[in-house]
Order: sequence, then C-alpha cells, then structure tokens
Amino acid sequence: MNTFKYGVDFLQSSIALGIARGTVHGILTEEVIKDIEKSAGYVQEIVDSGKVVYGINTGFGPLCTTLIDANDTRKLQENILMSHAVGVGEPIDKELSKLMMILKVHALSKGFSGVQLSTVQRIIWHIQQDIVPVVPKQGSVGASGDLAPLSHLFLPLIGLGKVFYKDEIRNTADVLDELQMKPVALGAKEGLALINGTQFMAAHGVKAVVEMNRLMNNADLIATLMIEGLNGSIKPFFSELHQLRPYKGNVFVASTIHNLLSGSAILESHKNCSRVQDPYSMRCIPQVHGASRNAWLHFKEIIETEINAVTDNPIIINSELTISGGSFHGQPIALPLDYATLAVSELGNISDRRVYLSLEGETNGVPKLLMKATGLNSGFMILQYTTAAIASENKGLCFPASADSIPTSMGQEDHVSMGSISGRKLLQVIDNVDKILSVELLCAAQAKDFHSPLQSTAVVEALHQHIRKHIPHLEEDQPMQDIMDKALALVKSGELVELAKATGDKAYFGAGVEYFENY
Repeated sequence: MNTFKYGVDFLQSSIALGIARGTVHGILTEEVIKDIEKSAGYVQEIVDSGKVVYGINTGFGPLCTTLIDANDTRKLQENILMSHAVGVGEPIDKELSKLMMILKVHALSKGFSGVQLSTVQRIIWHIQQDIVPVVPKQGSVGASGDLAPLSHLFLPLIGLGKVFYKDEIRNTADVLDELQMKPVALGAKEGLALINGTQFMAAHGVKAVVEMNRLMNNADLIATLMIEGLNGSIKPFFSELHQLRPYKGNVFVASTIHNLLSGSAILESHKNCSRVQDPYSMRCIPQVHGASRNAWLHFKEIIETEINAVTDNPIIINSELTISGGSFHGQPIALPLDYATLAVSELGNISDRRVYLSLEGETNGVPKLLMKATGLNSGFMILQYTTAAIASENKGLCFPASADSIPTSMGQEDHVSMGSISGRKLLQVIDNVDKILSVELLCAAQAKDFHSPLQSTAVVEALHQHIRKHIPHLEEDQPMQDIMDKALALVKSGELVELAKATGDKAYFGAGVEYFENY
C-alpha cells in the first residue's frame, strides 16, 4: 500500500480518494508531530498570558469582543461545535464525509492551527476505522468556512452526533461505548480550528476532479464511436488545423480521436462521399470537449492549491503572532466549481445533439431512429427525449451559486461565497451527464452495427464488442430500463477507458496526455 505523509507530501485528488478508499495509508511523521505540538504550545502560552486573541479567549463572529474566562476556554470549544451543527437535508455521501476528514487532517498537520496531537490522531482513527460522521447536505454559505457541515463532522470527537458504522447510522455515544473509547477533551481554539475551513467545498471538488476526468475520457471515446456510426470525417481532427489554435484541451481531444480513427475501414469506405462537412456536434468536438478539458486543467490546479493550504482562522504563526484573516472564505474555489459545472454541462449538451443527429436517418445504411422496422416500432426516438430533459435540467443547475451573497452573523460575515452549493451542483451535473453519455453510447453502438462487416480500428472495435457483451443490438421495441442501466454502469465504471488504454497500449492518447493524467 502506498503511504502519504500528512502535512508534508503534496496531496492530489486521486491520493485523497485513495486514502478514503483504503488504497493509500495516511501517516503522521515525527517531524509533523513536533510541528503540531509546537503550535498547540503556542495556544497554551496565549491562554496562560491572558493575551486577548480571537477564538481562543473571545466569543465568535459578532461576539468577538466578548472575553471568555480562562477556565471556560475548553467549554467554549465544545459549545461552538454544538451550536454550529445546524445542517439540514439528507446526509452527504459517506465518501465525501471521509474526504472532509482527510483534508482537515492534512491542513491541521501543517502546524498553524494550534490543535492538540490527540485530536488529530482521533480524526485519523475515525478515517482508518471507517467510523464516518454523518453530515447533512445543506447549511453552509461557504465563508467563515463550511461551519455547519464541519461542526457535524466533528461532533463525534466529543461523543455527540451520528456516524456511519458497519453499514448503519448510529449515535456516536453508543459506538464509543461499544469500543470502550472516550470522547476527546478539546483544548483552547480547537473547536474553531475544526469548523473554520473549506473542507466541505473542497471535498466536493476533489471528487469532481476525478469524476470529471473519467467523464471527459468517456465523452471522447463515445463521440469517436458515434463518428464511426454516422460516417463522420476525420479531417476536423488533423493536427495541422489545431496547431493554429493550440489550446491544450483542443489539441489533446483532436489528436486522441485522430489516433482512434486512423486506419479504420469504415472511414476509408466513405472518404470520397459528397458530404462537404459534418454538423458542429461532430466537427467541433475538439473545440467543445477541449474547452471543457481546458476548464478542468484550471479547476484541478485550484483544488490542488486549496487542499494543500491552511484555511482555518485565526492562523497561529507563533505565540506572539496570530492572524485573524479570511483564509476560510470559499471564493477562490467557488468560482471554479461553478465554471466546472458549466464545462461538464456542455459535454452533455453536445452529446444530446449527437444523439439527435443519429436518429435522423441521413447516414447511408443507418436507418431513421436506428431501427429498420419503424412505424410499428418507435426505435430509439424517445431516448433523445431523456437526454433533452437532462440537458435542460443541467442548464438550470449552471446558474452560478457564487453569484449570490447573503450577509450572515449579524453583518460580521457580510460577504459569503455559497461555494458549498456550487460543489453540490457540480457533482449532480456530473451524474446527469453520465446519463446523457450512456444514451449516446447506446445510439452510437447501434449506428455502428449497420456498417458491418466493415470494421473500425482495434480500439474502437474492442469498445464496441465490450458494449455488445452487455447490451444487444435492438431490432424491435422492448423495455429499455435495464438496457439503459447497463449502459450507465459501463460509463460510470470507467472500464471503457481502461479497455481503450489496454487495447491501444495508451497509444490512443493524443498530444499533451501528461496534462490530463496527473491528478
């Protein structure tokens, strides 16, 4: 098993997911342990000196001028967890909660948060034992950190709240009793360090970086299959064109699809046809898919910066210098989360257009509605209704949550990012576009069937055959739900991408693959 050193190593999205899924082991080094203890010592020095520092011996938010007696500093930290745990709605996915803990441990391990080593070790215990706090979806405005969701995340440290334990949702107190574990006694500043931060937003971003990459790869492969099914031209994918407008994403998509199609007998069969150019949904795949990839590159860079940063408040530099700033504010990632949502949605928009195109019956040998005996049979007609509905839904979800701000905390927190809503919408749109792509997969595979016995390239044929192992060619109407579910499973699993890599020995990847492999 690979090892990741919290607070030292550079955390990437795939590594964070690896820790959450048990394929990477997160550890604290002796160096990091010393840094954590040194920072906690600074906080104790501040408490002992009586120096007034926000969040250590004062109230929070608009109560920042209210002094707290030294004897009550521990109670203050427990109170902030209890009073701020006001989230509502269904719980977020268990994996997202686990990611939140992983991101928080990495941030606390930098040694600028003033928490006790025992607190960090208890969070790691929760991660390793798969005892994962239950966190409601709604309630964060994405500034002052993700206060409500992080409060729910860390209530179990003091024996409160609920956790996922052995496939059940249980009261934390009962689970700790069974395991003969005692709650953590929080020290000064710890409650604030735990709930100030962007880990709810960032966890959604981490999941989105990985899922969006899988989705983009699927989109390129499925589009290539559709190009073959509809006798599309290879010329829009020539490098000579894209070197004149060399965006990284565009160049990669064009060269990848060119590699996938080069040597195809289907392509050769219509090279002298009278069609001058293809519709935009095929001809402009490099520009549209490429633009989404360009957005992903920026999104990945932002998320990687965020998950390797310290985002709580105040920051403890030493016992003489504490800084109450705004590093918890989610704006730096809220905007890219919204931008990524738009980028994903566009992949669904153009996919829906290709689905529609495949039903028109304008390709030689490919029947209208992708079925020969139409009239009695409706063929694939209504599948496009589904993609149209989902594409329209996505457009509504693309309104940027970060465009809004509602003052909170009696005006002390008078501008907020709403990035938590951005993150939730992004994952929803990714799920929706998976569904659109799964319908395109069905239509593309059906269209290609009509070119038999002509064959495409080795990679495209391997993809088509794999689809046909799970989904039959359809010659008459039948219930579609199970077929659509199987197609969606193929898309979500990522196995088509892995098959393409294995068949083509990665040679199908186009120019600039290094930009899209390291995440």
